[in-house]
Amino acid sequence: MLFRQSGIYHTNYAGTRALFPIPADRIMIGSLLAFAIAAPYLVNSLYLSSFILPWLIWTAATLGLNLIIGWAGQFHLGYAAVMGIGAYATVHATRFGVPWEISIILGGTTAAVIGLVFAFASLRVKGLYLALSTLALQFVMDWTISHVPAISGGTQATLQAPALRLLGYPIRSDVGQYYVALAWCLLVTLFMLNLRRTALGRALVAVREKDYAAAVIGVNSFRFKLIAFATSSFIGGVTGAILIFCFYHAVTPEQFSVDVSIQALAMVIVGGLGSIIGSYFGAAFILLMPGLMNSLIAWLAAKFGFALGIETLAHLPHALYGVLIILFLLIEPLGLGKIYSNVRDYLLVWPFGYVKK
Repeated sequence: MLFRQSGIYHTNYAGTRALFPIPADRIMIGSLLAFAIAAPYLVNSLYLSSFILPWLIWTAATLGLNLIIGWAGQFHLGYAAVMGIGAYATVHATRFGVPWEISIILGGTTAAVIGLVFAFASLRVKGLYLALSTLALQFVMDWTISHVPAISGGTQATLQAPALRLLGYPIRSDVGQYYVALAWCLLVTLFMLNLRRTALGRALVAVREKDYAAAVIGVNSFRFKLIAFATSSFIGGVTGAILIFCFYHAVTPEQFSVDVSIQALAMVIVGGLGSIIGSYFGAAFILLMPGLMNSLIAWLAAKFGFALGIETLAHLPHALYGVLIILFLLIEPLGLGKIYSNVRDYLLVWPFGYVKK
């Protein structure tokens, strides 16, 4: 009933091209936006800084990775390295006295330039070979960051991030840092929403579907692949910097290891390739589900009197978490975003299911 439309009214181009043409979508987006703005006053500060804040940051990272994988159809197994480049560049620029707003752009630009250099070499190959090439970026950056003291201070060193100052004002509270992360996540989301309606977005989709066919209709696939790599790397670099300044407050090589790249890839696949809402779902699932499973199993064991050993309690949530990922992908290989889309499409015509036939 909420989504059901009584008709389709294409009366002008502006209405047709609107981001959210259905009123129910606008109501939901408005409600979620109002909740996100009021969250610091509605949610416990522990949940705000431990769950919602990192979820927003990783959603922005997932959207950035989805741009290169879901939109342009190119493998990328080194996204954590790109985030690390942006984080280290921003921290060093800020320590040299550069204003934070400029430092973070420098961090994103540095990540984009290095991502572009690797893209030049990687884009001569495709498929699994491209995946291995981007994985090489991860290993090269891991080694460089760890073994060049001028960057990281050494293998075991922790580089403290300077205080976050936005427009000259220090942002020390969890609430202020939450709003910084929220603003960046919304900015990336808006960019991705509008990307679908631009010539760039349509060219990326054409390259994803078949680059030879795209070349036939005049799309320079190599150029658009480079643009996708550079844009995705810029988003990753800025997101890595925000992750350090708003969440970790210090940067180490382990925060951007190959395991993190695999997790970011899992967020994209579980959420759904090319799906914006799926990026939110995927980041929430991969980031928050292990902790929730742990708490749920501990609660069930205490309630029903199961005697579970410490080792079982430590590993059982991860096993069930893996089973859940497999189940979700078996039920809907296109990810959580597609499950949401299926439910929404059903509600659009409910109870007149025959309309779809």
